[in-house]
Amino acid sequence: MKRGRPSKRIEISNSILNVFTASQTPLTVASLAKKVSEGKEKPVSWNTIQKYLDGLIQQEKVQAIILPHSKDETKKGLTVYTLKK
Repeated sequence: MKRGRPSKRIEISNSILNVFTASQTPLTVASLAKKVSEGKEKPVSWNTIQKYLDGLIQQEKVQAIILPHSKDETKKGLTVYTLKK
């Protein structure tokens, strides 16, 4: 068993999963960064959240949902994330 405080990777990943369990709707990276930063003394950037989300997607804990673009059908729209069922 590891001793000491948990690493930042584990701490942020657990925070992301806790936000998803509390939320009923899919969230964007920016809204996740805002909610994860609420409990921290130092804000977490959206780039960090995106990096850890990619890791959670590879672990198959989170799924990405790409919404259609509102004006141009050939482009990708907004990407939202939710827990994988």
